Amino acid sequence: MKLLITGGAGFIGSNFIRHILKNYQEDSIINFDKLTYAGNLENLKEIESDKRYSFIKGDVTDVNAVKDACKGVDAVIHFAAESHVDRSIHSGHEFIHTNVFGTQVIIDVVHELKIPKMILISTDEVYGDIESPNKSKDGDAFKPSNPYSASKAGAESLAIAAHRTHEVPIMITRSTNNYGFYHFPEKLLPLFITNLLDNKKVPLYDGGTQIRDWLYVEDNCKAVDLVLRKGSIGEAYDIAPENDPEVTNGEITKMILAILNKGEDMIEPVEGLRPGHDQRYAVDSSKIRSLGWKPSVSLKQGLEQTIQWYQDNRVWWENVKTGDYQEYYKKHYGN
Repeated sequence: MKLLITGGAGFIGSNFIRHILKNYQEDSIINFDKLTYAGNLENLKEIESDKRYSFIKGDVTDVNAVKDACKGVDAVIHFAAESHVDRSIHSGHEFIHTNVFGTQVIIDVVHELKIPKMILISTDEVYGDIESPNKSKDGDAFKPSNPYSASKAGAESLAIAAHRTHEVPIMITRSTNNYGFYHFPEKLLPLFITNLLDNKKVPLYDGGTQIRDWLYVEDNCKAVDLVLRKGSIGEAYDIAPENDPEVTNGEITKMILAILNKGEDMIEPVEGLRPGHDQRYAVDSSKIRSLGWKPSVSLKQGLEQTIQWYQDNRVWWENVKTGDYQEYYKKHYGN
């Protein structure tokens, strides 16, 4: 297959590209990415000379650029998105522009060029807060709590409508929190890991009581790949590990501290919840499991592998934690 990957220089997109090139010798990939602050071609340096791989710098809101890039492809996997909740709270405009309008552009091009398949990469956050022990499942109402999750819910609504109205061949995946290699250090795990490697404290909101599912990025890539090859057009697939007990942000912080032999004095409490902060996410992944998927990496194993990667790749994360990122960090967490 010839695949167009939007946002392939980002965290999950770059891991997905490496997964495909490693496992499918006959597949080729076009990476279409705007290279915003979180897009980094260093994430793909090891495969940039592979003849099956090419890169186009472009914006998913640019109809002509998307159309040119999509000619002759067999599927579009749409990762490109503004994805950080805290940034969306500061300003939601970029999120609506990229995540909603950009998704409509991709849908329109897939429809016009009669591309056989499209996968929209979404998030479990569209469901909003859910009380324990319940789990959200495909078909439940969306209840987004912040501009980021609202923009992804909007993108999904456009995709669902396009399939129903025009039979655009769309599938959707909604995964829980991903973690792993090449994760931009604004999200909790890479931020905490890199701070601690620099012997800096980690900012923990409201005692870390919020509950999240943590999915190793390679397991998510395998799930998206399975949907690409065996999923049913028009369906959405929720992806969650479910092989580990649920953990709070406080508990996972302590797991990181233990692996790095650091004490709890390295936790810097941040009082009060951020606006739009959900207490718990949890989804039912039975549909993706019915296709034969199951996670292969436990949370403990994945954390150890991820921490080791950041220890071995200090130059990568030191480079991305400079400049604009430092200004954002000071604005959000203080000095």
